[in-house]
Amino acid sequence: MTDLVIPPAKPRLPLPPLVDLLTDVHGYLRLDHAHDRPWLDDPGKNWVVFLPGHGKGNAETADVAVILPELVRALHPRLTPAVAGEAAERATLALTGMMSLPALVFLRGDRLLGSIPRVRDWDDYLQRIGEILEGTLEGGAA
Repeated sequence: MTDLVIPPAKPRLPLPPLVDLLTDVHGYLRLDHAHDRPWLDDPGKNWVVFLPGHGKGNAETADVAVILPELVRALHPRLTPAVAGEAAERATLALTGMMSLPALVFLRGDRLLGSIPRVRDWDDYLQRIGEILEGTLEGGAA
């Protein structure tokens, strides 16, 4: 008889401190609950929600946390930023079906406009975000 060995659970890694700076220093809205969906309250705003990849320990999370404020500044006033807490991240992933994290998800009213997973070149971000906001990106996800 063979004993079944249950592999140890992967350790949950903390988010880089740069993610907290987005809410603590830059004042971005933090979405703590699965039902937090402020984009539904103002269908005229374009929201960008940062999904940092809770517990994953992805090195790109810190990079996106540094890039996001620069994107928001460059595209001001076109984007309203928010950072997803763990429950909101799971709910947004269920909405988008996206798996690759970290990611930026773009929403307006009840519409998912698109998403950009992982780190990109600056010009790629600007082009893709423009296409997402204008509705010209094929399939929505970048």
